[in-house]
Amino acid sequence: MSRCSEFGRRINFSPAVACAALAFSLVPVDAYAQKSISVGVLVRPPAIDGVIDGAEWSGARIVDQPFVEIQPEFGVASSFRTVVYVGQTDTALYVAFEAFDPNPARLAAAVTQRDGGLDVDDSVSVALDSFGDDRTAYLFRTNALATQEDSRIADNGRTVDEQWDAAWSSAAMRYEDRWTAEFEIPFSVLRYSGGSDRRWGANFVRTVPRQLETSLWSGPGEMLWRVSSFGDLTEVQPPRQDTGTWDVIPYALAAFEDGKSPDYDAGLNLRWRPSTQLGVDLALNPDFALIEADVEQINLTRFELRIPEKRPFFLEGSEMFNQRMQQFYSRRIGDITLGTKASGKFGRTDFSAIATSEDLASESSLAEGTADYAVVRMQHSLARGSNVGLLAANRRFEGEDAGSVGLDTTLFFSETLGLTGQLLRVHGPTADGGRAWFLRPAWDTSTSHFHIRYTEIDAGILKDINSVGFLVDDDRKEFDTEAFHNFWPSEGPVENVRPRVNYNRFWSQDGVLRSWQLDVNVPIVFRNRWEVELEYVDEFKLFEKDFRNDRTVLTARWDSRNGRSISVYGGSGFNFDNELTLYGIEATLAIGDRWRLSYELTRLELEPDLGNESTTIHVFDLLYSFNPDLFLRLFAQTNSAIDKDNVQALWVWRFKPPFGSLQVAYQRGTSEFGQISQQGDTLFTKLAWVF
Repeated sequence: MSRCSEFGRRINFSPAVACAALAFSLVPVDAYAQKSISVGVLVRPPAIDGVIDGAEWSGARIVDQPFVEIQPEFGVASSFRTVVYVGQTDTALYVAFEAFDPNPARLAAAVTQRDGGLDVDDSVSVALDSFGDDRTAYLFRTNALATQEDSRIADNGRTVDEQWDAAWSSAAMRYEDRWTAEFEIPFSVLRYSGGSDRRWGANFVRTVPRQLETSLWSGPGEMLWRVSSFGDLTEVQPPRQDTGTWDVIPYALAAFEDGKSPDYDAGLNLRWRPSTQLGVDLALNPDFALIEADVEQINLTRFELRIPEKRPFFLEGSEMFNQRMQQFYSRRIGDITLGTKASGKFGRTDFSAIATSEDLASESSLAEGTADYAVVRMQHSLARGSNVGLLAANRRFEGEDAGSVGLDTTLFFSETLGLTGQLLRVHGPTADGGRAWFLRPAWDTSTSHFHIRYTEIDAGILKDINSVGFLVDDDRKEFDTEAFHNFWPSEGPVENVRPRVNYNRFWSQDGVLRSWQLDVNVPIVFRNRWEVELEYVDEFKLFEKDFRNDRTVLTARWDSRNGRSISVYGGSGFNFDNELTLYGIEATLAIGDRWRLSYELTRLELEPDLGNESTTIHVFDLLYSFNPDLFLRLFAQTNSAIDKDNVQALWVWRFKPPFGSLQVAYQRGTSEFGQISQQGDTLFTKLAWVF
């Protein structure tokens, strides 16, 4: 068999097309080269319609060099040609992609909901390090349906915060030999150093799920979003001071619950941008209604589960608060009537500050009091994308302060060797002066990971730090290590194997062994789209007595890599003196460009189950998208352990995305995690505007 024919068989192209793709992939590439491109000046803004018109894009700079794979074959030129156009006007940066594909019928275009996770789709991305600090960046991404995803990258690629949202435009179009996408990114949604003709960092990324391929323009670094490996974007000429310094976002809400009087509410968010490096938010009775439901899940531990934040007021800048020992956990704060937040950058230092209050029930009486919260976060950039940071978080309630003050760092000694660490001091009525710290050296490549972590946490600090933070346990001297490798066989039925081993062991401060745990996970992906995964857990836990738990779970999954998948799993073991049986099913189905359906069943059976903890959870989600900003959604979930039945029917029109919208919703039962459904039939309607 010829090399072209064999290559064509591997990627499922005809021999003629495969020869052309193979020739393209053999173009010499410097695997670690950092590229550079200047930004062209456009005569007028192009229409964002997915059609790349030569006249509209006249003046743009063009990238027409092979992208480089970060997976599956690190440093090899991609066999898919990608052309990028880069230009700007006085108010926005414009980027367009021509993503050539000899078999566009196999494009994966399944995600229709904003920030729905475009990793599973054919997608293109623009990443911008607008301060040129080699550490932080903005990420804008779209697929062939023009679905938007935006994120903030921090810690030189270690953290990607998908909660961040901005107002930008995208469009896409499909052709017989390619698909195209256009981006309009207003300078007003970015923060950057003042002045014109600046050097920014940038990267352009393309994913092709059917090949499990991710390729990029500059690099690759040892991580996909390694900011220090971005290329140079030169001759950027953003405005020195954005003229639209104010955003006013009022909202009005009406709720009609069966058997109760109507409830009306209104509020206001003010966004002030006094400079290109600073933003201030003021929220009056902020909009915490109609947030996405918290999906029920099985908890096989005795520790608190962490629930992601989804409320808009807390999302801006939340990537800065991502710590191992989390000093600020915004879901400790309930509904508030007033809140303010400032975030930005001065020189090489990023900062964020939050001040707010809520009415909180007293533990010593039935009365309510006001709890005031204050959080300050700073991170200073060092060489190689490293940083050192400070975080102070406090809650004042009934005259007492509780919280923590701490230092943390992320250090990169080389492309592969790094260190993270944290030291904090807790204050409060329970364990004032208690401390916690950890050090974690790690070795990372694009295919491998190894770390060793040692942690010490004083006894009795849990209540004080968790008044505003999140810590699952205290009284620990802990050792943890993990090894991971990603294998990409070039031949045979197996396409990818990702074995992972983690071992954790901790003692009390007095030297009593409290836990050890071994986790082994081996996912195997076959070229015929089938996957199997074996998970094994063996652990010892000391609570009121010694417990020896174990669990073995086997999962089989078929994934078409274009929006259709089904998986079944089953396992057994022992959990806190109960025999355990765990099984379930997950299925997703994309029908055309508009219908999306998913269903999950989770069943936990315990025997003898003296605590009545056996649980059945159903989660059903049906989405119909007229376009990315107009959709209908039906969501339902049940949890038998807490007698929960929650149903939501939601119609959303984002006429000025992502903030200006009109929503109409029906809900039965609460959507909050772990809460019994006592709420009756309720009809909501909400209007949010942007000025």
